[in-house]
Amino acid sequence: MQPQQRLTDRSTPVPARVSPKVLDLFAVPDDVRPLPGGGGGSVVAGDLVLSPGRDATTQDWLSPVLARLAVALDLERPGTVRIAMPIPARDGSWVVDGWAASRFEPDTTACTDLDVLVATGRVLHARLAVAVPERPAGLDARTDCWAQADRLVHGGGAALRDAVARYGSDLADQWVGELEDADGGGLTGPQQAQLVHGDLAGNVLLDATGTPVVIDLAPYWWPPSWAEAVCVLDAVLWHGADPAVLVQWQDPIRRPMLLRAALFRLLSEPPGSPLTADLARVVDPTRLRAL
Repeated sequence: MQPQQRLTDRSTPVPARVSPKVLDLFAVPDDVRPLPGGGGGSVVAGDLVLSPGRDATTQDWLSPVLARLAVALDLERPGTVRIAMPIPARDGSWVVDGWAASRFEPDTTACTDLDVLVATGRVLHARLAVAVPERPAGLDARTDCWAQADRLVHGGGAALRDAVARYGSDLADQWVGELEDADGGGLTGPQQAQLVHGDLAGNVLLDATGTPVVIDLAPYWWPPSWAEAVCVLDAVLWHGADPAVLVQWQDPIRRPMLLRAALFRLLSEPPGSPLTADLARVVDPTRLRAL
């Protein structure tokens, strides 16, 4: 597959200023510099990556899970996947004034190969299924726009129909109807829901040995096929993947997950976003059949 031009733009935010308090509690020097190739305003300070906008309630349960799993994966030989190690502050907290820290991974490159991204997700989710066998209660505390979109897509019904109607997209309205016709809006299929990374594309690095390193895990409770659908869709929208890859997502099992992924991304943005039209272009089955 040949790389395609990116559709919706995701501009890299200007890094926020890190306060002396944050630097002190994470025990790093004040020679802060932007994270090379990074997004989200993250910076490098000493041997840590500091990332802003982190929710303390989420990180309080998620970071210990990831830290334990990161240690276990680092000890595996040969390694198949790694996780950027979360690092607590000196006072034991995982978030200081909205900033969280993880171990800086030098000599890495961003992974844009969709096959590698998908394979990485499958290995990661197999490990997460063992590490987190029950749904974390902390997921319910999230109030960000992505969590709100997630709940709407999970819940289905009139709330989902009403939310999608605000976007003025006839095709998106059809997606909701298609889901309801397929399975009543519920979650059917061979996979059970588990903790998944809902933003994998763009958050996988390759270390000096070629081993994938997963960063910025966005926690959701879905079957892994949903997370894979989001990954593939995001790769098409933002990372140059060929839209023809979505032809593989038209069977009765995978198409509903692709539609849920598209609705999730749609509802994560305000009405009028350019993403609405871009989603319609890449998910429209008529267009896909022509690829």
